[in-house]
Amino acid sequence: MPVALKRRRKFTYHDYLTWPDEERWELIDGEAYSMSPAPKTRHQRILWNLSRSIDNQKEALKGCVPFMAPTDVVLDEFNVVQPDLLVVCSKKKITEDNIKGAPDLIVEITSPTTELKDRREKKALYEKFGVREYIIVFPEREYLERYILKNKKYGPPEIFNWDETLKLRTFRIEIKLHEVFEKELPEKTS
Repeated sequence: MPVALKRRRKFTYHDYLTWPDEERWELIDGEAYSMSPAPKTRHQRILWNLSRSIDNQKEALKGCVPFMAPTDVVLDEFNVVQPDLLVVCSKKKITEDNIKGAPDLIVEITSPTTELKDRREKKALYEKFGVREYIIVFPEREYLERYILKNKKYGPPEIFNWDETLKLRTFRIEIKLHEVFEKELPEKTS
């Protein structure tokens, strides 16, 4: 006698559009991930500082456009994400409603509830869809990891501490991480 298998339903972008506006969700391979509760204030300060640092050097973006969450990035029918910060260089991907296709740069700022998803599911997703530079920020530990796409694969992460300067690979932008994390550099002794 054949065994009945339970088939899990995959959600689509069409399903996503029917959900209440006051709820924030992401779809990864058709699985819905809640983005509640709202991010903590430290998360938001880091996001603000990163976006301000990029905006202060916007001439280096050369026509590329930065966005902050919540902005829907529709990678395909089953994959819709809202990265904390993203930069898109192809004007064809920017629509009135969302971004259609992979951004060139994505930054995710982790929280205890999102760290595993950011490091595993989202990293694999961004690699699959061709995000050129993916940065994961760890507010509690005050460092970040950067992944660069080469031959359609991310290599091992480059790790940057809060007291270092991050030089983006996708754009000629330098970000002083002590300013992002709102920390004072120790004075140099002679």
